[in-house]
Amino acid sequence: MISAIVAMSKNRVIGRNGMIPWRIKGEQKRFKELTTGNVIIMGRKSYDEIGHPLSNRDTVLISRSKKVETENCHTVSTPFEALEYLRGCDKNIYVAGGASVYKDFMPFVDRIYLTVVDLEIPDGDRFFPEFEREFEVVDSQRVEGEIPYTYYIYDRKIIAKS
Repeated sequence: MISAIVAMSKNRVIGRNGMIPWRIKGEQKRFKELTTGNVIIMGRKSYDEIGHPLSNRDTVLISRSKKVETENCHTVSTPFEALEYLRGCDKNIYVAGGASVYKDFMPFVDRIYLTVVDLEIPDGDRFFPEFEREFEVVDSQRVEGEIPYTYYIYDRKIIAKS
C-alpha cells in the first residue's frame, strides 16, 4: 500500500521558504511511529531540509541533481523509477513530500495520513494538492494544545462498477 503522510495548515500550506512553518511539540510523533521500519519517498528539497536519511527507515530520494546512496537511502530520477524500484516491496510505503512529489504520487496513493494544523499561513509557498473528491475520512483524532491540530486518515473511495 502506498500512503501519503503530511501536515498542512487550514489553507493547505505545507511549506514556507523551504521550511515547515510551525513547530508543535508531539505533532511529528505520528510520522515517526508510522514510518519507522518502513519506506519513505521524498524529494530533494525535503531531504535537504532534514539533511540525512531518517534512521530505521528506507528512503527513496527523487532527485535529478543529488545522488545519495547509503545502506538505507537510494536515489532515483523520477516517480516512475521510484515505483519500479519499490515493485514487490513488502513494507509500507509513505510519500513524505514535498509538494511536487505529493502531486506526482496522488494517483497511486491509497491512504492519506493527514494532520491539519489550526493555523492560516498567509505567506506559504508550498501546498498539499486537492484530494477530497477521491478520498473519504475513515478516522480522526483532535489534539488540543497551544496550537491545536487534528489527525485524519483518508482512504481512497472505491467506485462500484455496474
